[in-house]
Amino acid sequence: MATSLSNAVWFLYPHRTINEPPKTHHPKFSGTTFRPTPINLSSSGHRFHSPLMALSIEETSVAENTEWKPRFMWDEIGSDITESQQEAIDELPPKMSKRCQAIMKQIICFAPEKGSLCEVLNAWVSIMKPSRADWLAVLKELRIKDHPLYLQVAEIAVLDDSFEPNVRDYTKIIHGYGKRNRIEDAESTLLNMKSRGFICDQVTLTAMIDMYSKAGHLKLAEDTFEDIKLLGQQVDKRAYGSMIMAYIRAGMPEQGETLLIEMDAQEIVAGSEVYKALLRAYSMVGDTEGAQRVFNALQLAGISPDAKICGLLINAYGISGQSQKARAAFENMRKAGLKPSDKCIALMLAPYEKENKLQMALKFLMGLEREGIMVGKEAAETLAGWFKKLGVVEEVDMVLREFAATEANSGIPTS
Repeated sequence: MATSLSNAVWFLYPHRTINEPPKTHHPKFSGTTFRPTPINLSSSGHRFHSPLMALSIEETSVAENTEWKPRFMWDEIGSDITESQQEAIDELPPKMSKRCQAIMKQIICFAPEKGSLCEVLNAWVSIMKPSRADWLAVLKELRIKDHPLYLQVAEIAVLDDSFEPNVRDYTKIIHGYGKRNRIEDAESTLLNMKSRGFICDQVTLTAMIDMYSKAGHLKLAEDTFEDIKLLGQQVDKRAYGSMIMAYIRAGMPEQGETLLIEMDAQEIVAGSEVYKALLRAYSMVGDTEGAQRVFNALQLAGISPDAKICGLLINAYGISGQSQKARAAFENMRKAGLKPSDKCIALMLAPYEKENKLQMALKFLMGLEREGIMVGKEAAETLAGWFKKLGVVEEVDMVLREFAATEANSGIPTS
């Protein structure tokens, strides 16, 4: 399925004629292995494969009486490196094996004029014979450091048998390209994976949906979701969730909710992040019915609403100018034992401002203060902005004083 790493590197290698005496001791790098096997040069149709990087020019000359030079020679990293390169080398994990540290140093100090990255890795494979564990350790370190050559190294790794590539390795590359919005590279990786005999599964296709949806390619996401259905397996919650997110990003929460209902019919529970995203989508456009449906659905799914989730429902009613229902949602949150955040208080003030209910807003705030809930920065800024629009900063101060005095005379405790 994979091809040897040496086939990915171009070398000038002279061809022999078929009339030369047969030799059976030369290595033949056939298929996907680096294992030497006997060959007969007199057989017709034989084609040479590029050999792995030799340890030195001298050894190569002894093995082959030909004149060719590799473009890259493995040299130990010396002191002639930059300060940033030395810092990166010093930060390598002390428990990392020496062979892994060796290639990490080469990658950190890599410069195109020394040869191609493929040749560097080819030399490492030839000299140090890494295992899959070694490859994974190197890739993990490059990923953690967000090294610019991470994906390029990963692409080269899947070509080599010592890496023992599988479908998930390709998925990680696709996901990496997706995060960088490199759609063509991700699609090319998917095609390469298929051409090498690996079967595409839900996880890989889900990564493609995520990439397409984030890039705004809804049609491609939909087509990929249909490909998942054609696999003949039950669509899992990650695939569903990715497609729902694609609809949300496209401004089509209704279609996303339809998939949520489809999941419920199959007893597949979506992740809390999907419910929150769908609720937020309805909330931001003031669709109170949609927001309330999703709010109810997430509770049925066993997700306990927190202050942020309740705030989204309050916001939906606030945007639509329904202050009474927004207040009801606010009070329900408190009855559930949740302390209102400053954000929730600010969201509650918005519908009062929209409906010009200043007296109601002040009464609301004074009630909170009596219970020890003070107005924070965001709510205060919302209130100040409202007062400024009305031009009643001084008047409001007077109203607050009168309001406090009235409550005191009525026997209502102020603390």
